Amino acid sequence: MEHSHHHPHTHHHEDVFHSHAPVGKMRSAFILTLCIFVIELLGGVWSHSLALLSDAGHVLTDLAALGLSWYALVQSERPSNRRMTFGYYRAGILAALVNGMTLIAVTVWILWEAVQRLQHVEPVTGPFVFVSAGAGLSVNLYLGLRMRYEENLNVQSAVLHMLGDAVASAGVMVGGVVMWITGWYVVDPVLSILIALLIAFGAWRLVRQTVIILMEGTPAEVDVDKVSAVICAVPGVHDVHDLHVWSLTSGMNALSCHVVMDGSLTVQQSQEILRDIEHRLVHMSIGHVTIQVEDPEHPHEPSLLCNAQTSGHRH
Repeated sequence: MEHSHHHPHTHHHEDVFHSHAPVGKMRSAFILTLCIFVIELLGGVWSHSLALLSDAGHVLTDLAALGLSWYALVQSERPSNRRMTFGYYRAGILAALVNGMTLIAVTVWILWEAVQRLQHVEPVTGPFVFVSAGAGLSVNLYLGLRMRYEENLNVQSAVLHMLGDAVASAGVMVGGVVMWITGWYVVDPVLSILIALLIAFGAWRLVRQTVIILMEGTPAEVDVDKVSAVICAVPGVHDVHDLHVWSLTSGMNALSCHVVMDGSLTVQQSQEILRDIEHRLVHMSIGHVTIQVEDPEHPHEPSLLCNAQTSGHRH
């Protein structure tokens, strides 16, 4: 007996998957952040500031995060079809993987240039650095504070990126003032190295998250043992096995499993149990649930996980 989500109670999953996504705000944030990137890129070239160019690279991480979030929000409104039964969510993850790899390459370039600058210090136009970084700081603070109360997971992630870039821009502003007053231009490559490390950290996290999603790994916020315990705690459930939890895209989790119930239950009784399971899983950030119901005589491996050792978890 298979259970899928094409019943009147599917409104629970709409809440988890779509969350009234602020597509318009995300589009505006992407456009404004793109403007910051152009300003800091041109400012870095004109002022000969590697720190400002590095901050532009850091803004590029924001563009990647915002672009992915915007794309995911738009795609969440696009219906699935017979060729793409899960929809187009993974396209955004593929884009994120490419962005992450690109950002790692940017980090390597910044570090290489910083080492060259440390050996041969170049004069930098401090006031121009201050003004350009100030523009980045102002816009990122505006966007981050404007969207900080949004509940959508993609938006929350983007807000963290923007606030992090605001901190980096503030550091570049301070460096611009120091260079302007003291002429100590070695501050520029030192700041570049620090920002490059920030970019590398963000890029590594992005690549790691996308690889886990593409490998259909368990989402970081989901504890499989807790999920199993929650399902088994539902009255009428004797056991659960062949449990799989994965993400369609960032913040959109799915689950499939086999649940053992009494063979004497009626269809209506089993449906009530399934609805109880779904309700509990929604509160664990799992919105798409597929459950196969079995009686105790149905043959299966004595393990919670498919293809696990027979000494694995068993209720």
